[in-house]
Amino acid sequence: MSSLLHITNGDVFTERLQKLNLDGDVITWREMLCEGQTLPNVGTETFWKARFEFLHKNYKVSKSWFIEKTLKEYRSLCSHKQQDHIVLWFEYDLFCQVNMLAVISWLLTHRKYAQISLVCSGKEDETDKMYSLNELTDDQLLSLYKNKKVLTQDDTEYADYVWQLYCSNNPIRLENLTDFKDYQFDYLGDAVKSHLKRFPSINNGLNEMENTILQLGIDKKPKSKTEYMDVLLKNQGNLGFSNTQYDRALSRLKPLITSLNPVRVSKKGKEILAGKTSYYSCIQDNDVYLGGALKYNFLYNTTTNRILKL
Repeated sequence: MSSLLHITNGDVFTERLQKLNLDGDVITWREMLCEGQTLPNVGTETFWKARFEFLHKNYKVSKSWFIEKTLKEYRSLCSHKQQDHIVLWFEYDLFCQVNMLAVISWLLTHRKYAQISLVCSGKEDETDKMYSLNELTDDQLLSLYKNKKVLTQDDTEYADYVWQLYCSNNPIRLENLTDFKDYQFDYLGDAVKSHLKRFPSINNGLNEMENTILQLGIDKKPKSKTEYMDVLLKNQGNLGFSNTQYDRALSRLKPLITSLNPVRVSKKGKEILAGKTSYYSCIQDNDVYLGGALKYNFLYNTTTNRILKL
């Protein structure tokens, strides 16, 4: 008799999944590997040490919280050794896709015998809207589950390969991948493109997300930080970020945003947006990682959509 394990993308969806009464245990993957330095060997002591240091420094995550929330759940995953069918529940966005790659990489090393299936939400109807798992009805979720993709060995090895490239110190190799459509990951190619646009643009030293933050501040003239946050979250494309990541981005852009109630972009911010000057003079922390690469060691050319090494 086969036994099932579900790995989900977050606590809110775990609660939802448990109400669907599917067979099997549920584990929540509590990480955001799209932010901060990542090391290729998922789950090792050095991997978790690097993650804790990043989360502690940038999000004030305490050791006890990290152990309680992330490591306890990870150890629970480690102790689930009997299940020979593992179902991954993830979404189309960058946040989820990077976590998905890491989980598959771990499973490939530690659960070689298991069959891995993927339930991934995204484009669910004829509109251009992309859906998160929590936006779907129970019937839609059950239908996705029924039609889940059983990953082949080629699929899992490809996911692991993309994860290794994401963790490497040079994003140019990741940029050169063009064969996403040969594997069962419908949203991975777009997520990788969004990741590459997080490197600073050649025009003004701000990446796509940072340029959008400033532009929306000018265009939408939000009257408060709450209104601004709402606008930013609705116009973020497929990053999949929450208030947490945008709060951190706003504090990084402090010299360029003089007020949040109402939102005011500084003269310098407007000059940078116009390409008259560059953000490089404002950078305080050069030790910023995107995956395994240092953010400010590379430039993104928005004309050719290519990465350049500085």
